[in-house]
Amino acid sequence: MMEQLVLGYLGNGKSTNRYHLPFVLNRPEIIRVKTIYDRSLRKRQSPWEAVPGVHYTDDLSEMLQDSEIDVIVCTTPVQSHLSLVREILLAGKHCLLEKPFAMTAAEARELFALAKEKNLLLEGYQNRRFDSDFLTVQQVIESGRLGDLLEVEMHFDYYRPYVPEGITQYRREESYVYNHACHTVDQVLSYFGNPDSIHYDVRQLLGSGRMNDYFDMDFHYGRLKVSVKSSYFRIKTRPSFVVYGTRGMFIKQDKDQQENDLKKGYLPGPDHQDFGVDTPEQYGTLTYCDEASGFHEEKVVSAVGDYARFYDALYASVVQGQPPLVTEAQTLKQLEILEQAVAGLV
Repeated sequence: MMEQLVLGYLGNGKSTNRYHLPFVLNRPEIIRVKTIYDRSLRKRQSPWEAVPGVHYTDDLSEMLQDSEIDVIVCTTPVQSHLSLVREILLAGKHCLLEKPFAMTAAEARELFALAKEKNLLLEGYQNRRFDSDFLTVQQVIESGRLGDLLEVEMHFDYYRPYVPEGITQYRREESYVYNHACHTVDQVLSYFGNPDSIHYDVRQLLGSGRMNDYFDMDFHYGRLKVSVKSSYFRIKTRPSFVVYGTRGMFIKQDKDQQENDLKKGYLPGPDHQDFGVDTPEQYGTLTYCDEASGFHEEKVVSAVGDYARFYDALYASVVQGQPPLVTEAQTLKQLEILEQAVAGLV
């Protein structure tokens, strides 16, 4: 029988219940959730159904002092991360931390230094490294059919004008950059590495003093440009990915479907083998010329995304001593980029 990794969750909101538990509970052979901390446990009825066999508490010290818990997953708002992660590390627990990792790179450096001092793992949760569309793009690039890579466009669009319209003052922690670019910037850094330079176009479409609701960042790697672009005002979304090379291009219109299935209550598990799986209509289109100048256009079967793979990597790091999937250097670089992106906003 494999050794189990025992988890506690600090936070009982949407992040824990939608983006973590459905995947962790699908790995019972290697992971057990023992405790979930909910500070409002006795003040209100949680909208989330309790998980059978999991202990719920509003006493944080109870979870911190539990010698059986290996890792505490912190899913609270970013403003609380510095103080809470300090407590977790000082209690001798490894910590998996939700995005955005910290308010500043300086805060993150302080926390990583404490983790090193205590010989503990501190890692940012970047589940979207296992998005189907992102994995499919990697496969297409590595097939060589595009030739030399020239340009990659990544879009993360919504038509949700009510979000920025309902926020009347600017706060970094509510910005589109901090809450969404943290995903796409991490994808860029994880696959392409650190860029030579970055061009930033970050806006408040409703005017100064309002929410940041738009960003367009160009990462330059020699002659390759990788762009991440997002807006809250796209009534028709742009393709999730467009990739151009010297011999072809690839368009993936639809984003990964795991989040859509989660929102419908359709959860991963043995009875839902099609969870998060693209239909043929959602496959991307590859157009290219072969070495004989023959023209080809074909659908590319999407790779299967699976956010549970992040927890497989966490298990390998904590139990088996493997390096963390998301490195300290990647997290710090991402935060430096996010800070620079919003530096001029007020």
